[in-house]
Amino acid sequence: MIGFGKAGRALAKSLAIHGESVLLVEKDTEMYGGTCPNVGCAPSKALIVRANRNENFTQAIAEKRELVLKLRSMATGMLTSESNIVILNGEASFVNDKEITVLLPNGTNVNFTANRIFIDTGATPVMPPISGLNESKNVITTKEALNLDTLPKHFVIIGAGFAGLEFAAMYQRFGAKVSVIDYHKNFIPSMDEDVSEQIFCDMHHDGIQFFLDSQITEIQYGEKHSTIVFTHNGKQHSLIADKILVTTGRKANIAALGLEHTNIQVTPQGTIQVDDKLQTSVSGVWAMGDVRGGLQFYYLSTDDFRIVENQLFGDNTRLLSDRTPVPYCVFINPTLSHIGLTEKEAKAQNIPYRLFKMQAARIVKANVVGDTKGVLKALVNPVNDQILGATLYHEDSHEVINLLAVAIKARIPYTLLQKNIFTHPSMSEGLNDLFSSEIIEA
Repeated sequence: MIGFGKAGRALAKSLAIHGESVLLVEKDTEMYGGTCPNVGCAPSKALIVRANRNENFTQAIAEKRELVLKLRSMATGMLTSESNIVILNGEASFVNDKEITVLLPNGTNVNFTANRIFIDTGATPVMPPISGLNESKNVITTKEALNLDTLPKHFVIIGAGFAGLEFAAMYQRFGAKVSVIDYHKNFIPSMDEDVSEQIFCDMHHDGIQFFLDSQITEIQYGEKHSTIVFTHNGKQHSLIADKILVTTGRKANIAALGLEHTNIQVTPQGTIQVDDKLQTSVSGVWAMGDVRGGLQFYYLSTDDFRIVENQLFGDNTRLLSDRTPVPYCVFINPTLSHIGLTEKEAKAQNIPYRLFKMQAARIVKANVVGDTKGVLKALVNPVNDQILGATLYHEDSHEVINLLAVAIKARIPYTLLQKNIFTHPSMSEGLNDLFSSEIIEA
Protein backbone atom coordinates (compact mmCIF):
# COMPACT_ATOMS: atom_id res chain seq x y z
CA MET A 1 0.00 0.00 0.00
CA ILE A 2 1.63 3.25 -1.16
CA GLY A 3 0.05 6.16 0.68
CA PHE A 4 -1.91 6.43 3.93
CA GLY A 5 -5.10 7.90 2.47
CA LYS A 6 -8.67 7.00 3.35
CA ALA A 7 -9.04 4.30 0.69
CA GLY A 8 -5.64 2.82 1.49
CA ARG A 9 -6.10 2.58 5.23
CA ALA A 10 -9.60 1.11 4.92
CA LEU A 11 -8.34 -1.49 2.46
CA ALA A 12 -5.28 -2.26 4.60
CA LYS A 13 -7.61 -2.98 7.52
CA SER A 14 -9.82 -5.22 5.38
CA LEU A 15 -6.85 -7.13 3.97
CA ALA A 16 -5.49 -7.71 7.47
CA ILE A 17 -8.85 -8.95 8.73
CA HIS A 18 -8.85 -11.43 5.85
CA GLY A 19 -5.49 -12.74 7.04
CA GLU A 20 -3.17 -11.05 4.59
CA SER A 21 0.10 -9.32 5.45
CA VAL A 22 0.12 -5.61 4.59
CA LEU A 23 2.93 -3.08 4.24
CA LEU A 24 1.71 0.52 4.20
CA VAL A 25 4.29 3.12 3.16
CA GLU A 26 3.78 6.84 3.92
CA LYS A 27 6.48 9.47 3.55
CA ASP A 28 4.92 12.12 5.83
CA THR A 29 4.09 11.18 9.43
CA GLU A 30 1.79 14.22 9.64
CA MET A 31 -0.33 12.78 6.82
CA TYR A 32 -1.19 9.50 8.51
CA GLY A 33 -4.86 9.04 7.68
CA GLY A 34 -4.72 11.05 4.47
CA THR A 35 -5.73 14.55 3.42
CA CYS A 36 -9.14 14.79 5.08
CA PRO A 37 -8.26 14.43 8.78
CA ASN A 38 -5.00 16.36 8.51
CA VAL A 39 -5.21 19.19 5.96
CA GLY A 40 -8.58 18.75 4.30
CA CYS A 41 -12.25 18.51 5.06
CA ALA A 42 -12.18 17.79 8.80
CA PRO A 43 -9.94 20.69 9.92
CA SER A 44 -11.38 23.14 7.38
CA LYS A 45 -14.97 22.38 8.39
CA ALA A 46 -14.00 22.57 12.06
CA LEU A 47 -12.74 26.11 11.46
CA ILE A 48 -15.76 27.02 9.33
CA VAL A 49 -18.10 25.93 12.13
CA ARG A 50 -16.17 28.00 14.66
CA ALA A 51 -16.06 31.01 12.34
CA ASN A 52 -19.83 30.83 11.94
CA ARG A 53 -20.13 30.81 15.73
CA ASN A 54 -18.00 33.98 15.88
CA GLU A 55 -15.38 32.22 17.96
CA ASN A 56 -11.90 33.63 18.49
CA PHE A 57 -9.51 32.74 15.66
CA THR A 58 -6.57 31.74 17.87
CA GLN A 59 -8.75 29.50 20.03
CA ALA A 60 -10.36 27.98 16.94
CA ILE A 61 -6.93 27.10 15.51
CA ALA A 62 -5.92 25.49 18.81
CA GLU A 63 -9.09 23.41 18.89
CA LYS A 64 -8.57 22.45 15.25
CA ARG A 65 -5.05 21.21 16.03
CA GLU A 66 -6.38 19.04 18.83
CA LEU A 67 -8.96 17.59 16.47
CA VAL A 68 -6.32 16.77 13.85
CA LEU A 69 -4.18 14.94 16.39
CA LYS A 70 -7.21 13.00 17.58
CA LEU A 71 -8.27 11.97 14.08
CA ARG A 72 -4.72 11.09 13.04
CA SER A 73 -4.35 8.93 16.14
CA MET A 74 -7.66 7.20 15.40
CA ALA A 75 -6.61 6.47 11.81
CA THR A 76 -3.24 5.12 12.90
CA GLY A 77 -4.70 3.10 15.76
CA MET A 78 -7.16 1.44 13.40
CA LEU A 79 -4.19 -0.16 11.63
CA THR A 80 -1.70 -0.71 14.44
CA SER A 81 -4.32 -2.81 16.21
CA GLU A 82 -3.75 -5.43 13.50
CA SER A 83 -0.58 -7.48 14.01
CA ASN A 84 -0.19 -8.22 10.29
CA ILE A 85 -0.02 -4.55 9.24
CA VAL A 86 3.34 -2.77 9.13
CA ILE A 87 3.41 1.02 8.70
CA LEU A 88 6.70 2.21 7.24
CA ASN A 89 7.75 5.86 7.17
CA GLY A 90 9.46 6.46 3.84
CA GLU A 91 9.01 7.39 0.17
CA ALA A 92 8.08 4.53 -2.16
CA SER A 93 8.80 4.31 -5.87
CA PHE A 94 8.55 1.52 -8.41
CA VAL A 95 11.54 -0.52 -9.52
CA ASN A 96 9.35 -2.51 -11.90
CA ASP A 97 5.72 -3.64 -12.16
CA LYS A 98 5.93 -5.82 -9.05
CA GLU A 99 8.74 -4.30 -6.99
CA ILE A 100 9.07 -1.05 -5.06
CA THR A 101 11.94 0.59 -3.24
CA VAL A 102 11.41 2.67 -0.13
CA LEU A 103 13.72 5.56 0.72
CA LEU A 104 13.87 5.67 4.51
CA PRO A 105 14.42 8.85 6.58
CA ASN A 106 18.02 7.77 7.26
CA GLY A 107 18.80 7.78 3.53
CA THR A 108 18.87 4.02 2.96
CA ASN A 109 16.67 2.08 0.57
CA VAL A 110 14.73 -1.13 1.20
CA ASN A 111 13.13 -3.12 -1.62
CA PHE A 112 9.87 -5.08 -1.49
CA THR A 113 7.95 -7.28 -3.92
CA ALA A 114 4.22 -7.96 -3.71
CA ASN A 115 1.42 -9.80 -5.47
CA ARG A 116 -0.78 -6.76 -5.13
CA ILE A 117 0.18 -3.08 -5.02
CA PHE A 118 -2.27 -0.27 -4.26
CA ILE A 119 -1.44 3.37 -5.00
CA ASP A 120 -3.16 5.95 -2.78
CA THR A 121 -0.82 8.93 -2.81
CA GLY A 122 -3.42 11.69 -3.17
CA ALA A 123 -2.91 15.09 -4.77
CA THR A 124 -0.95 18.27 -4.17
CA PRO A 125 -1.71 21.97 -4.87
CA VAL A 126 -0.96 23.41 -8.29
CA MET A 127 1.09 26.60 -8.11
CA PRO A 128 0.51 28.81 -11.17
CA PRO A 129 3.47 30.35 -13.03
CA ILE A 130 3.21 33.87 -11.58
CA SER A 131 6.34 35.97 -11.25
CA GLY A 132 7.39 36.25 -7.59
CA LEU A 133 4.88 33.68 -6.33
CA ASN A 134 7.41 31.03 -5.32
CA GLU A 135 9.72 33.60 -3.73
CA SER A 136 7.14 35.22 -1.47
CA LYS A 137 7.08 33.99 2.13
CA ASN A 138 3.50 35.22 2.40
CA VAL A 139 2.13 32.89 -0.28
CA ILE A 140 0.46 29.83 1.24
CA THR A 141 -1.61 26.79 0.26
CA THR A 142 -4.72 25.51 2.03
CA LYS A 143 -2.48 23.42 4.30
CA GLU A 144 -0.84 26.52 5.79
CA ALA A 145 -4.12 28.45 5.76
CA LEU A 146 -5.50 25.91 8.23
CA ASN A 147 -2.62 26.43 10.61
CA LEU A 148 -1.91 30.17 10.87
CA ASP A 149 -1.02 31.47 14.33
CA THR A 150 -2.58 34.91 13.83
CA LEU A 151 -5.49 36.19 11.78
CA PRO A 152 -4.32 38.15 8.70
CA LYS A 153 -5.65 41.68 8.39
CA HIS A 154 -5.91 41.36 4.60
CA PHE A 155 -6.30 37.86 3.22
CA VAL A 156 -6.09 37.60 -0.58
CA ILE A 157 -7.16 34.43 -2.38
CA ILE A 158 -6.06 33.50 -5.88
CA GLY A 159 -8.84 31.39 -7.38
CA ALA A 160 -12.61 31.59 -6.92
CA GLY A 161 -13.18 27.86 -7.09
CA PHE A 162 -14.99 25.95 -4.37
CA ALA A 163 -11.98 25.76 -2.03
CA GLY A 164 -11.24 29.45 -2.50
CA LEU A 165 -14.83 30.40 -1.71
CA GLU A 166 -14.88 28.28 1.46
CA PHE A 167 -11.74 29.95 2.77
CA ALA A 168 -13.03 33.36 1.74
CA ALA A 169 -16.26 32.88 3.70
CA MET A 170 -14.42 31.42 6.70
CA TYR A 171 -11.75 34.12 7.01
CA GLN A 172 -14.30 36.87 6.48
CA ARG A 173 -16.34 35.46 9.36
CA PHE A 174 -13.24 35.39 11.55
CA GLY A 175 -12.80 39.12 10.88
CA ALA A 176 -10.21 39.39 8.11
CA LYS A 177 -10.61 41.62 5.08
CA VAL A 178 -10.89 39.17 2.17
CA SER A 179 -10.24 39.76 -1.54
CA VAL A 180 -10.58 37.10 -4.23
CA ILE A 181 -8.90 37.29 -7.66
CA ASP A 182 -9.91 34.92 -10.46
CA TYR A 183 -9.31 34.78 -14.21
CA HIS A 184 -12.81 33.49 -14.99
CA LYS A 185 -15.25 36.06 -16.30
CA ASN A 186 -18.22 34.28 -14.73
CA PHE A 187 -18.66 33.50 -11.04
CA ILE A 188 -19.00 29.74 -10.28
CA PRO A 189 -19.41 28.95 -13.99
CA SER A 190 -20.48 25.35 -13.30
CA MET A 191 -23.70 26.56 -11.65
CA ASP A 192 -26.82 28.07 -13.22
CA GLU A 193 -26.49 31.84 -13.46
CA ASP A 194 -29.47 32.57 -11.21
CA VAL A 195 -27.82 30.54 -8.43
CA SER A 196 -24.29 31.88 -8.91
CA GLU A 197 -25.53 35.47 -9.07
CA GLN A 198 -27.37 35.06 -5.78
CA ILE A 199 -24.28 33.58 -4.12
CA PHE A 200 -22.11 36.37 -5.50
CA CYS A 201 -24.46 39.03 -4.14
CA ASP A 202 -24.59 37.37 -0.72
CA MET A 203 -20.81 37.03 -0.42
CA HIS A 204 -20.28 40.56 -1.69
CA HIS A 205 -22.84 41.81 0.82
CA ASP A 206 -20.87 40.04 3.57
CA GLY A 207 -17.89 42.19 2.64
CA ILE A 208 -15.84 39.90 0.38
CA GLN A 209 -14.22 41.75 -2.51
CA PHE A 210 -14.09 40.01 -5.90
CA PHE A 211 -11.94 40.74 -8.95
CA LEU A 212 -13.17 38.44 -11.71
CA ASP A 213 -11.86 38.31 -15.27
CA SER A 214 -8.44 39.31 -13.92
CA GLN A 215 -4.89 38.43 -14.85
CA ILE A 216 -2.15 38.47 -12.20
CA THR A 217 1.12 39.79 -13.61
CA GLU A 218 3.42 39.53 -10.59
CA ILE A 219 3.74 39.31 -6.82
CA GLN A 220 6.12 41.78 -5.24
CA TYR A 221 7.23 40.22 -1.99
CA GLY A 222 8.44 41.59 1.30
CA GLU A 223 9.02 40.22 4.78
CA LYS A 224 5.60 40.92 6.29
CA HIS A 225 3.49 41.82 3.27
CA SER A 226 3.29 41.08 -0.43
CA THR A 227 1.77 43.12 -3.23
CA ILE A 228 -0.28 41.44 -5.96
CA VAL A 229 -0.24 43.29 -9.27
CA PHE A 230 -3.02 42.37 -11.71
CA THR A 231 -5.15 43.70 -14.53
CA HIS A 232 -8.91 44.05 -14.11
CA ASN A 233 -11.35 45.75 -16.48
CA GLY A 234 -8.44 46.82 -18.63
CA LYS A 235 -6.68 48.65 -15.79
CA GLN A 236 -3.77 47.72 -13.57
CA HIS A 237 -4.55 47.17 -9.88
CA SER A 238 -2.57 46.16 -6.84
CA LEU A 239 -3.43 44.75 -3.41
CA ILE A 240 -1.20 44.59 -0.34
CA ALA A 241 -1.79 41.36 1.57
CA ASP A 242 -0.61 39.76 4.81
CA LYS A 243 -1.22 36.33 3.33
CA ILE A 244 -1.94 35.15 -0.21
CA LEU A 245 -3.75 31.83 -0.50
CA VAL A 246 -3.41 29.94 -3.79
CA THR A 247 -6.42 27.74 -4.64
CA THR A 248 -5.97 27.09 -8.35
CA GLY A 249 -6.44 23.33 -8.34
CA ARG A 250 -4.63 20.16 -7.34
CA LYS A 251 -2.63 17.60 -9.28
CA ALA A 252 -2.02 13.90 -8.67
CA ASN A 253 1.00 12.94 -6.57
CA ILE A 254 2.81 10.77 -9.12
CA ALA A 255 6.10 12.61 -9.72
CA ALA A 256 8.15 10.50 -7.29
CA LEU A 257 6.48 7.13 -7.94
CA GLY A 258 8.90 6.02 -10.66
CA LEU A 259 6.07 5.05 -13.00
CA GLU A 260 8.51 5.28 -15.90
CA HIS A 261 9.94 1.97 -14.65
CA THR A 262 6.57 0.28 -15.08
CA ASN A 263 3.87 -0.31 -17.66
CA ILE A 264 1.38 1.78 -15.63
CA GLN A 265 -0.33 4.24 -17.95
CA VAL A 266 -0.89 7.91 -17.11
CA THR A 267 -3.72 10.04 -18.51
CA PRO A 268 -3.11 13.31 -20.41
CA GLN A 269 -4.30 15.07 -17.22
CA GLY A 270 -1.41 13.55 -15.26
CA THR A 271 -3.44 11.03 -13.25
CA ILE A 272 -3.05 7.26 -13.10
CA GLN A 273 -5.25 5.59 -15.68
CA VAL A 274 -7.68 3.05 -14.23
CA ASP A 275 -10.54 0.92 -15.50
CA ASP A 276 -14.05 0.61 -14.10
CA LYS A 277 -12.70 -1.44 -11.18
CA LEU A 278 -9.79 0.91 -10.43
CA GLN A 279 -7.20 -1.47 -11.84
CA THR A 280 -4.29 0.14 -13.64
CA SER A 281 -2.86 -1.07 -16.95
CA VAL A 282 -0.68 -3.45 -14.92
CA SER A 283 -2.36 -6.55 -13.52
CA GLY A 284 -2.27 -6.60 -9.73
CA VAL A 285 -1.83 -2.82 -9.37
CA TRP A 286 -4.72 -0.54 -8.40
CA ALA A 287 -4.97 3.25 -7.94
CA MET A 288 -7.46 4.82 -5.53
CA GLY A 289 -8.42 8.28 -4.35
CA ASP A 290 -7.27 11.59 -5.84
CA VAL A 291 -4.27 10.08 -7.63
CA ARG A 292 -6.56 8.33 -10.14
CA GLY A 293 -8.29 11.56 -11.17
CA GLY A 294 -11.90 12.71 -11.08
CA LEU A 295 -13.65 14.57 -8.28
CA GLN A 296 -11.47 14.87 -5.18
CA PHE A 297 -13.74 14.05 -2.26
CA TYR A 298 -13.14 12.03 0.90
CA TYR A 299 -16.33 10.05 0.42
CA LEU A 300 -15.28 9.02 -3.09
CA SER A 301 -12.06 7.61 -1.68
CA THR A 302 -14.23 5.63 0.70
CA ASP A 303 -16.18 4.27 -2.25
CA ASP A 304 -12.95 3.48 -4.10
CA PHE A 305 -12.11 1.21 -1.17
CA ARG A 306 -15.52 -0.46 -1.50
CA ILE A 307 -14.96 -1.12 -5.21
CA VAL A 308 -11.58 -2.78 -4.67
CA GLU A 309 -12.66 -4.72 -1.58
CA ASN A 310 -15.67 -5.99 -3.53
CA GLN A 311 -13.32 -7.42 -6.16
CA LEU A 312 -11.08 -9.11 -3.65
CA PHE A 313 -13.60 -10.43 -1.13
CA GLY A 314 -17.09 -9.75 -2.52
CA ASP A 315 -19.19 -10.58 -5.56
CA ASN A 316 -17.12 -8.40 -7.92
CA THR A 317 -20.11 -6.30 -8.99
CA ARG A 318 -19.21 -2.77 -7.82
CA LEU A 319 -18.09 -0.45 -10.60
CA LEU A 320 -16.78 3.09 -10.78
CA SER A 321 -19.42 3.95 -13.36
CA ASP A 322 -22.30 2.87 -11.11
CA ARG A 323 -21.98 5.65 -8.56
CA THR A 324 -22.97 8.65 -10.66
CA PRO A 325 -24.30 11.19 -10.06
CA VAL A 326 -22.25 12.24 -7.05
CA PRO A 327 -23.47 14.92 -4.61
CA TYR A 328 -21.09 17.63 -3.47
CA CYS A 329 -21.17 20.63 -1.15
CA VAL A 330 -19.43 23.98 -0.80
CA PHE A 331 -19.39 25.16 2.80
CA ILE A 332 -20.00 28.87 2.33
CA ASN A 333 -22.76 30.84 4.13
CA PRO A 334 -25.20 29.18 3.64
CA THR A 335 -23.98 25.91 2.15
CA LEU A 336 -24.21 25.26 -1.58
CA SER A 337 -25.01 21.64 -2.50
CA HIS A 338 -25.58 20.00 -5.87
CA ILE A 339 -26.24 16.67 -7.56
CA GLY A 340 -26.90 15.67 -11.15
CA LEU A 341 -27.85 18.02 -13.97
CA THR A 342 -28.01 21.80 -13.79
CA GLU A 343 -30.62 23.58 -15.86
CA LYS A 344 -28.06 24.93 -18.31
CA GLU A 345 -26.57 21.44 -18.77
CA ALA A 346 -30.02 20.03 -19.52
CA LYS A 347 -30.58 22.78 -22.11
CA ALA A 348 -27.17 22.26 -23.69
CA GLN A 349 -27.80 18.52 -23.99
CA ASN A 350 -31.40 18.96 -25.17
CA ILE A 351 -32.70 16.92 -22.25
CA PRO A 352 -36.39 17.59 -21.52
CA TYR A 353 -37.15 18.62 -17.95
CA ARG A 354 -39.68 20.14 -15.59
CA LEU A 355 -38.26 22.91 -13.41
CA PHE A 356 -39.06 23.37 -9.73
CA LYS A 357 -37.69 26.42 -7.92
CA MET A 358 -38.28 28.42 -4.73
CA GLN A 359 -36.52 30.77 -2.34
CA ALA A 360 -35.19 29.37 0.93
CA ALA A 361 -37.08 32.07 2.84
CA ARG A 362 -40.23 29.98 2.43
CA ILE A 363 -38.83 27.27 4.72
CA VAL A 364 -39.94 27.70 8.32
CA LYS A 365 -36.68 26.32 9.74
CA ALA A 366 -34.69 28.92 7.78
CA ASN A 367 -36.69 31.62 9.54
CA VAL A 368 -36.28 29.90 12.89
CA VAL A 369 -32.47 29.87 12.64
CA GLY A 370 -32.43 33.39 11.22
CA ASP A 371 -30.78 32.62 7.89
CA THR A 372 -33.28 32.91 5.05
CA LYS A 373 -30.74 33.40 2.26
CA GLY A 374 -30.75 30.95 -0.59
CA VAL A 375 -32.60 29.22 -3.38
CA LEU A 376 -33.63 25.65 -4.23
CA LYS A 377 -33.85 24.23 -7.76
CA ALA A 378 -34.67 20.77 -9.07
CA LEU A 379 -35.08 19.23 -12.51
CA VAL A 380 -37.51 16.36 -13.07
CA ASN A 381 -37.91 13.95 -15.97
CA PRO A 382 -41.30 14.79 -17.54
CA VAL A 383 -41.89 11.17 -18.57
CA ASN A 384 -41.21 9.15 -15.41
CA ASP A 385 -41.12 11.88 -12.70
CA GLN A 386 -37.60 10.90 -11.60
CA ILE A 387 -35.25 13.63 -10.37
CA LEU A 388 -32.55 14.62 -12.87
CA GLY A 389 -30.64 17.04 -10.65
CA ALA A 390 -30.90 19.56 -7.86
CA THR A 391 -29.11 22.62 -6.54
CA LEU A 392 -29.67 23.64 -2.93
CA TYR A 393 -28.25 26.88 -1.59
CA HIS A 394 -29.54 27.21 1.95
CA GLU A 395 -28.92 26.44 5.61
CA ASP A 396 -27.96 22.76 6.15
CA SER A 397 -28.25 21.93 2.45
CA HIS A 398 -25.31 19.53 2.93
CA GLU A 399 -27.70 17.30 4.89
CA VAL A 400 -30.74 17.67 2.63
CA ILE A 401 -28.81 16.88 -0.56
CA ASN A 402 -28.29 13.33 0.70
CA LEU A 403 -32.05 12.74 0.58
CA LEU A 404 -32.03 13.73 -3.07
CA ALA A 405 -28.99 11.54 -3.75
CA VAL A 406 -30.84 8.51 -2.38
CA ALA A 407 -33.97 9.42 -4.35
CA ILE A 408 -31.97 9.66 -7.60
CA LYS A 409 -30.06 6.43 -6.92
CA ALA A 410 -33.25 4.55 -6.09
CA ARG A 411 -35.13 6.14 -9.01
CA ILE A 412 -37.79 7.44 -6.63
CA PRO A 413 -40.28 9.86 -8.27
CA TYR A 414 -40.26 13.41 -7.01
CA THR A 415 -43.86 13.02 -5.84
CA LEU A 416 -42.71 10.88 -2.91
CA LEU A 417 -40.66 13.79 -1.56
CA GLN A 418 -43.45 16.21 -2.43
CA LYS A 419 -45.91 14.30 -0.21
CA ASN A 420 -43.54 12.79 2.34
CA ILE A 421 -43.96 13.55 6.07
CA PHE A 422 -40.83 15.29 7.36
CA THR A 423 -40.20 16.51 10.91
CA HIS A 424 -41.00 20.14 11.67
CA PRO A 425 -39.29 22.50 11.73
CA SER A 426 -36.55 21.05 9.54
CA MET A 427 -34.79 22.09 6.38
CA SER A 428 -35.64 18.77 4.72
CA GLU A 429 -39.36 19.59 4.79
CA GLY A 430 -38.52 22.33 2.31
CA LEU A 431 -38.60 19.54 -0.27
CA ASN A 432 -42.38 19.41 0.20
CA ASP A 433 -42.64 23.00 -0.98
CA LEU A 434 -39.88 22.77 -3.59
CA PHE A 435 -41.58 19.96 -5.47
CA SER A 436 -44.87 21.85 -5.28
CA SER A 437 -43.29 24.93 -6.91
CA GLU A 438 -43.05 24.12 -10.58
CA ILE A 439 -42.02 26.95 -12.88
CA ILE A 440 -44.19 26.94 -15.98
CA GLU A 441 -42.78 28.90 -18.89
CA ALA A 442 -45.32 30.87 -20.88
